[in-house]
Amino acid sequence: MNNDAPLLGQKPKYMSWQVLGLLTFVTVIGFENILYPFQNQGLSVVFSWVFLMLTYIVPYALIAAQIGTTFTHEGGGLATWVRRTTNDTLGYVVSWMYWSSTLPYLIDVANAIIVALSWLILGDNTLDHYMSPEWFGIFTFVVILVFILLENVFSRSMEVMSLIGGAAMFIMGMLFVIMAFAAVAKGYHPASNIFDLSSFKPHFSVHYFSTTGLLIFATSGAELGATYIQQVRNPKREFPKSMWMLAIMTGFLVIFGSLALGVFFDANHLPNDLKMNGSFYAFQYMGEQWGVGKLFMYLFAGTQLVFMLAQLAVLIDAASRVLSADTAAKYMPKWLLKKNRQGRPINSYVLTAGICLFLILMAGTLPDINTIFNWLLNLNGIVSPYKTAWVFVAFLALRAQQDKFESGYVFLKNKSLAMVVGGWCFLFTFVCATMGFMPQDTKWGTPAFTHQLLLNFISVIVLFGMGFILPMIARHQREKHADKQLK
Repeated sequence: MNNDAPLLGQKPKYMSWQVLGLLTFVTVIGFENILYPFQNQGLSVVFSWVFLMLTYIVPYALIAAQIGTTFTHEGGGLATWVRRTTNDTLGYVVSWMYWSSTLPYLIDVANAIIVALSWLILGDNTLDHYMSPEWFGIFTFVVILVFILLENVFSRSMEVMSLIGGAAMFIMGMLFVIMAFAAVAKGYHPASNIFDLSSFKPHFSVHYFSTTGLLIFATSGAELGATYIQQVRNPKREFPKSMWMLAIMTGFLVIFGSLALGVFFDANHLPNDLKMNGSFYAFQYMGEQWGVGKLFMYLFAGTQLVFMLAQLAVLIDAASRVLSADTAAKYMPKWLLKKNRQGRPINSYVLTAGICLFLILMAGTLPDINTIFNWLLNLNGIVSPYKTAWVFVAFLALRAQQDKFESGYVFLKNKSLAMVVGGWCFLFTFVCATMGFMPQDTKWGTPAFTHQLLLNFISVIVLFGMGFILPMIARHQREKHADKQLK
């Protein structure tokens, strides 16, 4: 029986495509996602964003729209897309990669909670004066552990908080853009030369391309909207509209948000801790310019804290459930599928905590809190694009056998052109993920560079490699059980 079905005589409650677009947007990108690429590429990131908008972000959203409207009755989801267009084994591989790629971000969110709390309490960037890197790691793990233990209590309320906090984050981002350009209009001299086109000229190098993975990480997640596709009245007509809305809103925020950052930050002399504290600096500078002191900074810090608390709860629940869902179950050892009285995969939570602890211990070998924060963030620029690449694998497989499927929306009716665009998106995503292994915040050839490069390889091997070990354990368990039955 479908518990979500409306009672007799009741009209079903549908989600509008505008709400779906906003819901997807707030789970895809936040204000802080604009800062990471800005520190890596300066004002030239505007060129990168415009290029990506035209050749990647819009095609990505519309590709997700086609696959989503093809599988409207299965709740969507990337693993489902891959499984239906290829086979169960690849569906499991995607499930694992999707799960494991969320763990570095989960730690990032826990880190961001501590940083936001420190700005609310201290009002400045002096966290490292009061907390050593070791204690930063300990508190990060404690935050994750507490949320795992309280997941049964907070799960549903945190999903609501996530939407509220995400909408508030979007409003804060738009407020920053509007207030920045209003400041210029009233005579404020921008810190960067945003009126000189030569300032936006990219300097192509290994470093430039190695940082592009973070741009993909910042804007990936269009496929998340597919999990809500059954809640719209006419998925085949309305889901593509929500994806267009997502692409346009994302493009607007990243392009004009980067320009707004150039108003308050000198793109040629950026703070070393911009990735960790830049959001708070931005709103502090804006408040000073408008004569309200730290008001905007405290408003942002409060919004950031609520949003990140909610994100952490939702991430832990979603990440742990995917291991026992779908066809992934037959590839998992029985102990990993064990559920508690509330129906939650308790041992999946244990595995989540264990791998998070491993990554935190790896990060603990780095010299200071800022370096730890940056390395964990940059790790997302590797694992997240590798996961996103599977969206385009599913699209290519779908179009290769398009006579077998009925799509409510078709992105590029010409099959050959669609295959070229899908192939380009896959290749670009895969190359950027691979280039992301190169450490971004250290100089080539230094001991720090070698250290972080080694950490990147070890982390990715462990995160993705365990996905191949667990099926072996599951197979051994099945064979052992079969042998016992024969005896």
